[in-house]
Amino acid sequence: MNPNNRILFNQQFSEEKYQDFLQDIANDFDYQPTFRIGETPFFITNELKNQLVEGAQQVIDFIQQNNFKTLTNRALELNRKVPNEDKHTTFLAIDFGICEENGNVIPKLIEVQGFPSLFNFQYHLFEKFKKHYPFLDEMTPFFNGISSDEYLKILEEVICGNIPKEHTILLEIEPEKQNTKIDFYYCKKDLGIEIVCVTQLYQKGKKLFYKNNDNVEIEVKRIYNRVIFDELDLRTDLQLNFDFSSDLEVEWIGHPNWFFRISKYILPYLKGDYFIETSLLSELKEIPSDLENYVLKPLFSFSGSGVVFHVKPEDIEAIKEKDLYILQKKVHYKPVIQSPNGLVKAEVRLLAVWKKNEAAPTLLTNLVRLSRGEMIGVKFNKDKDWVGGTIGLFDD
Repeated sequence: MNPNNRILFNQQFSEEKYQDFLQDIANDFDYQPTFRIGETPFFITNELKNQLVEGAQQVIDFIQQNNFKTLTNRALELNRKVPNEDKHTTFLAIDFGICEENGNVIPKLIEVQGFPSLFNFQYHLFEKFKKHYPFLDEMTPFFNGISSDEYLKILEEVICGNIPKEHTILLEIEPEKQNTKIDFYYCKKDLGIEIVCVTQLYQKGKKLFYKNNDNVEIEVKRIYNRVIFDELDLRTDLQLNFDFSSDLEVEWIGHPNWFFRISKYILPYLKGDYFIETSLLSELKEIPSDLENYVLKPLFSFSGSGVVFHVKPEDIEAIKEKDLYILQKKVHYKPVIQSPNGLVKAEVRLLAVWKKNEAAPTLLTNLVRLSRGEMIGVKFNKDKDWVGGTIGLFDD
């Protein structure tokens, strides 16, 4: 998208340099991430950046409506409700596909989540890119003029608050087995909080505890929540010693209810240039005759599970719980990134935090996924290069 930076990067790129870059990441924790890291950043023009910010602001405007909770209460009824929900979400991840419409490049909202993403990994990914390509130091992945140091301070303030850090944990299901565990490692390194499995927590009255590596009992007062209930519900083999539905004396940093409220559930409400025609299946008056132009998606799945790309009428008819699915018009991703051997598609996730007492969220940084396949995602990009997770960079 930014031709001068693209030419300069591609001139400096080599497969050997890419392998050194990957090894540099692996050396930090003697661990190679299990997801594919893309060879290149995405150089984003000011024009596209402004469009992304404008589209994100329209999403935020909708979430800030006074009746937002009333509109989304049904999302909790369809799933589960955790007590002590706060006034607003702590995290936002807003995904835009870089698409083509009427011959123009335009971002289109693919998904929005009231849930954290790879906040810490993205910071270090940028640092690694700068180390191996020093000219990138003149660029930034951050919004609002935020510096690298300010970024980490904001994360620390949001996640850790002002209590002793030993009482804040990152909570996940078997974190050592998660694809995103590189982010957990960097989070512990950056913020000094422990990574705890759901099976390690136990409840005494309204309080939660775990035992640290020295077998000392620690009370948990703040939970940086990375647990997806979708996954938890499938793990009937796990023995939990507390109940998410209990009235617990803990503060959720990323309250679980926002995962359901801010999700594909709100897509049918969003109208405008940056949004895609989306219908709740239960409100669909008739099945479109051009189903080849639509995608069928479950409302609350994660990482693309359950998506039907080539939809048939029988796929729709077979779904019993039609208020748990959406039918979404397909968009046409425009390959915009020049690799050594062809053009690559991109999806940009804008990452924001919403501090407890602030009126609105703050855009912080981004995550980019590169694709050559039919869709963004690992299973559509097997055995391909210049695909995977990376970061978008703007002129500083």
